[in-house]
Amino acid sequence: MRHERGPELTPGAPHVRAAVDLRGVMRAVLVALAPCVAFGLYNTGYQANRALVERGLAAEPGWRGTLLAWVGAGRDASSVPDCVLLGALHFVPLLAIALAAGALWERIFAAARRRSLAPGLGVTAAIFTASLPPTLPWWQAALGISFGVVVGKEIFGGTGRNVFNPAVVGLALLYFAYPADMRGEAVWVAVDATTGPTALRAATAGGAGALADQGLTWLGAFLGRIPGAMAETSKLGCLLGALYLAHRRVASWRIMAGVLLGAAATGALLSGPTAGWHLVLGSLAFGAVFLATDPVTSPVTETGRWIYGVLIGFLVVLIRVANPVHTEGVLLAILLGNVCAPLIDHGVIWLHVQKRRRRLARSR
Repeated sequence: MRHERGPELTPGAPHVRAAVDLRGVMRAVLVALAPCVAFGLYNTGYQANRALVERGLAAEPGWRGTLLAWVGAGRDASSVPDCVLLGALHFVPLLAIALAAGALWERIFAAARRRSLAPGLGVTAAIFTASLPPTLPWWQAALGISFGVVVGKEIFGGTGRNVFNPAVVGLALLYFAYPADMRGEAVWVAVDATTGPTALRAATAGGAGALADQGLTWLGAFLGRIPGAMAETSKLGCLLGALYLAHRRVASWRIMAGVLLGAAATGALLSGPTAGWHLVLGSLAFGAVFLATDPVTSPVTETGRWIYGVLIGFLVVLIRVANPVHTEGVLLAILLGNVCAPLIDHGVIWLHVQKRRRRLARSR
């Protein structure tokens, strides 16, 4: 793409279309992610502290318990500082490992290609870590982010050239390779031997009645004080992030709205009166805001973004309802959406060209 007034060439995709560079886009995503992470730190600690009290344990075992005792933190589930600190002791090490492993691979590929490091790893690592259960072994976090960076991005040429979202690729590897550690019943509360299904799995097994037995309301699920991935449970946090990204024009609101519309419509057809629960359970909202809207792996046409979003929402609910083994479905739906994105754009542009040709023929 040659500049009109000179021989300068743009170095590669994605091309800047506004007064903000790629680093500015990444910073905006991190700001939007902050409410989800902040609530996730609290909720991770809250679930763990509540389980400690219910099991009669004096303190968090292991090095975390030693550190909490050293700083004078308790195990009070009603104390926000106690919960946030305990949650941070689970989230921060996983994030640090993801950043270190991802940076290692990016430096290796940058040196081999004799290029400078491109921005974006911080966002990938943050979104990847936010989607993990708090009990995931550290080595699996390193493996997942390594696979996501190498297979999901670097082998395609690096930032702006990847076909799949690297965070989704890394999560998908862990999801299928280590299902017990990613979606088992003992991974959502960070206390050893504490088991229990997520609200989404309970709803899949027993419908709305099972949710009522757990004392869970739709508003409670929307606020997110339930077991789940570390920063995905609060739909309020996702909503705040979506509004910020849409205001900054960093992410497409059409994709977000399309995902919700597709999920709501498909849920109404397949789930009947419990359709509204699909919107507040699992990682649908988080995926719609932070994963599906990746500007590199999503369509660039406005109509294509609507189609892409609706397709992902449809696939999420279809997988949840038709395949109880995969009660979530968001990762699979987004990967399939990434595959279809170029075809969607091609179809939209082809139809637009045909429409203009017919209009031109009539004018003659």
